[in-house]
Amino acid sequence: MLTIDIPGFRTLALEHLVLDFNGVLALDGKLLDGLHERLKELSQDLTVHVVTADTFGSARKALEDINATLTVLESTGQDEAKRVYVAHLGSERCVCIGNGRNDRLMLQDAALGIAVIHLEGMATEAALASDVLSTGIHDALDLLLAPKRLIATLRS
Repeated sequence: MLTIDIPGFRTLALEHLVLDFNGVLALDGKLLDGLHERLKELSQDLTVHVVTADTFGSARKALEDINATLTVLESTGQDEAKRVYVAHLGSERCVCIGNGRNDRLMLQDAALGIAVIHLEGMATEAALASDVLSTGIHDALDLLLAPKRLIATLRS
C-alpha cells in the first residue's frame, strides 16, 4: 500500500495502479524505454493492472517481464469497462493513469487520476476528468515514486 497525505486534498491509501497501454505505456504497440524499472519498484507497494484494447496485439509480450495483470477489453464500451474494472478493485484504493477518451471514467472515479500526454496526445475529456496532468508516463510514475512532488501539486 502507498499512503500519501495531501493537505487540503485527501489522504490517499492506494493499493492498485491501473494503466492504459497504448498512448500511456507504449507508442505504436511498443513499450517505452525506462518503464520496467519504475513499474518494478512500484509493484512492491501497488498491484499493477494494465487494462487495454491492445490495438496492436503486443501488450502481453511487452509486459511479460513486468509483474502486472493484463486485461484485454472488447473494442466497444471500453470507457464503461474500465470504470467497472476500477470499481471492482475499489476506486478509492486506485490510482489510474490514462490519456484517452476511453480512460475518462476510470480517471474520474479513481482516488487519484493522472492524465498523461505524449506523442499520441491526450483527450480533453481525460484531462478534465483527472486530478493531475503529466507530461508523460515517466513523470506520472515518478509522482508516485517521489510523493512529495504529488503533494506539492495537489495541496491547497
